[in-house]
Amino acid sequence: MIVIGVDAHKRTHTLVALDAVSGVIRSAATVQASDDGALSALRFAAGLDSERVWAVEDCRHVTARLERALLGAGERVVRVPPSLTGESRKATRTPGKSDPIDARAVALAAIREGVENLPVAFLDEQAHQIRVLCDYRDQLMRERARLICRLRWHLVRIAPHLEAQIGPEALKGPRIRARLARQLGQLPASTELRVAKAQLRRINEITKEQQELFSELTTLLQAHAPQLLEQRSIGTVTAAVIIGRTAGAKRFRSEACFARHAGTAPIPASSGKTTRHRLHRGGDRQLNRAIHIIALGRVAWDPDTRAYIQRRVSDGKTKREAIRCLKRHIARQIWHLLYNTHPAPPAPPNSTPRPQVMGSLKTANTETALT
Repeated sequence: MIVIGVDAHKRTHTLVALDAVSGVIRSAATVQASDDGALSALRFAAGLDSERVWAVEDCRHVTARLERALLGAGERVVRVPPSLTGESRKATRTPGKSDPIDARAVALAAIREGVENLPVAFLDEQAHQIRVLCDYRDQLMRERARLICRLRWHLVRIAPHLEAQIGPEALKGPRIRARLARQLGQLPASTELRVAKAQLRRINEITKEQQELFSELTTLLQAHAPQLLEQRSIGTVTAAVIIGRTAGAKRFRSEACFARHAGTAPIPASSGKTTRHRLHRGGDRQLNRAIHIIALGRVAWDPDTRAYIQRRVSDGKTKREAIRCLKRHIARQIWHLLYNTHPAPPAPPNSTPRPQVMGSLKTANTETALT
């Protein structure tokens, strides 16, 4: 068996095939980042070994075309986090950095971690579309925030009395912006006034565009994962981040793998007779932030969640540690919701229902989810 490490770039992909047991380099090649290059990569692998695994560094903005071609040809593809690649390169005895060295480091990282422990490549086109729209909406919101700050500074110079009347978040409201536009129209003409009016128009355009994106995201989410929107404290933006950053729940072989990807699984930090865990600061931080928002929302509005937090605090944990435990439960629930396409079977009549920590739907049993 061989492991083919791929160092991907915009123009070319470098391939290095290693023996899965000894780690010895079997062959190497560089192909173009195109459809013809993907065919060349398949021919390169076919001449080496019939049993092979492709280890691709997780940079989907440059590897999507290659992954699509490999999966379409029936190849087995796993994704290697860039952090593992950096650690693997430091651990080798070969100094320096080049595309073949990086591709070898990707393959070595996959061998060291175990290809069965890495997330498999899973092309979910609808999830990718949701992520692109969500990222673009975030960019628009950041641009609008910057424009509002610049507009307020212009108002301090040309009309300080108008700026003093505007609250910190007031310019997000359409009526306040319309009133400000009328007031600016009554001021004497100047260069700064012209710039302020242009900035206000751009703020209005961005606001309208982000509202259209929000409606489009809501429609896509209702078609892709309506069960996620039905959950408490999960709105359109949070659900879009979860689906876009998960990129297909079936690429994670268990909910524990998904929790590690989301940064909600604690890291063991025990030594000797001391048994403890520490906070995991890795994983996808945007996905972790979305789960944190859900946790805070449920702590504020869900009585069952508040009772869970109080029980954890009474057991000796701090409130922060209790929320981390809650985030681990939420990650488990989200994975089951995205992984299982069928509702959970009804409970036996005489069974005692397990208390729900987060006031949410009951997921399917774990054995069914992992098959």
